[in-house]
Amino acid sequence: MEYFKLANGAEIPAVGYGTYLATEGKGSDTVLEALYAGYRYIDTARFYKNEDEIGEALKKSGIKREDIFLCSKVWRTDLGAEKTRASFEASCKSLGTDYLDMLLIHWPKASQQGDWITPVRESWKVMEELCCEGRIKTIGVSNFLPHHLRPLLETAKIRPAVDQLELHVGYMQEYALAYLKEEGILPQAWSPLGRARLLGDERIAGLAQKYAKTPAQVLLRYLVQRGIPVIPKASTAERMRENADIFGFELTEDEMSFLSCFAQTGWSGEHPDIV
Repeated sequence: MEYFKLANGAEIPAVGYGTYLATEGKGSDTVLEALYAGYRYIDTARFYKNEDEIGEALKKSGIKREDIFLCSKVWRTDLGAEKTRASFEASCKSLGTDYLDMLLIHWPKASQQGDWITPVRESWKVMEELCCEGRIKTIGVSNFLPHHLRPLLETAKIRPAVDQLELHVGYMQEYALAYLKEEGILPQAWSPLGRARLLGDERIAGLAQKYAKTPAQVLLRYLVQRGIPVIPKASTAERMRENADIFGFELTEDEMSFLSCFAQTGWSGEHPDIV
């Protein structure tokens, strides 16, 4: 496993395990399989309603808490000082921990209209306080575009270390990536496989055949090679292991250019300005 260093000095695995919908039907077993497959970054959120199952899996695994990088998120309707602190405490209780390695604001806006900046700033201030208390090691955001980050950065005492965005071949949000690089904020990719809509593409299949890898491994390798950690989902142990096995090959400069220039494909349809 490779790691990425954050602006605050913390390190996160290049490949984490995304748990959205992962516990449906199998409860904690799927997360337990991911831990046994070697994953040490577990990504969740209050909105996912699976923190209890993740906490159960962590307990069953016998892995030391300090060996797990645990990330959760504050849902958009929980923005504001009191709600954010309550959301954090509820996450910790469900996960069976007294601290989080990272907490993110999930989305910048709770509604289409009205003041969204004040609640975000209030939430951020609480997250900064929790950092100072030692309850959170790293704070960041999710689905924040440059026009959402600018007003936050104007008042933040601790800068966001990570911005988790939908990023994949066919939807790379290059303007946002350039802004994050300029501000020293690490992008992290959710839906890195484009909701599986890219897996059947013949051009990607050709690259996969060249390297004796799967299309998913090529897509994930592309992102990590661009300096973007990924949090793919998988429901089977075989797929989990495949998604983490992306470090034994390197795409050429021309192949990286080719994948960067795909027409828009696989976009989820979700946008932070459309609630």
